[in-house]
Amino acid sequence: MPYKLGSLARGTMKKISDNYKNLISLEISLLQPATLTTAIVPLQPQEEKIISGWERLVAQTERINQMAKELEGAILELKTMASTLKTQHPSMKEQLCNNICQYFVVGVPCVKQKPDDSFILTMRKVDLFRAEREAGLLAHQLRQQTKKRLASQQHRKNKVGLRLTQGADSKGR
Repeated sequence: MPYKLGSLARGTMKKISDNYKNLISLEISLLQPATLTTAIVPLQPQEEKIISGWERLVAQTERINQMAKELEGAILELKTMASTLKTQHPSMKEQLCNNICQYFVVGVPCVKQKPDDSFILTMRKVDLFRAEREAGLLAHQLRQQTKKRLASQQHRKNKVGLRLTQGADSKGR
């Protein structure tokens, strides 16, 4: 019985493979029109694709610049945290405290647009010590104002005192 099933299967497979050898013939009419009257209209005109690409480029440059601002803020926050740690923990070893963070010149990427609308990818320096300089400048300005105010008050006191002594001298005569 197994022999008969095997020969039956072989015979069926031979018939199937023989059918693949026969070519299928289709009649093609030569009377079909030679020109097409309708065409597929593109979904988006080419100009809109260019504008869309330009808008994506502009959006990417804005994204890079925004991320650069965030990175600069994170860098300045790191410096503030290191400074705070230094002042809040005087018990830390002095050597560790002084070298808790070293600062070198750093920059962040920046995309600028030229007058001809092309872009330049460049680097913008991060001013790590701007806050300290501004605080020092403000302190200096306040000291100068205080000195001027004290000098002005002293000058007025001297004038009043001089008038009083002059008035007393004139009454005594």
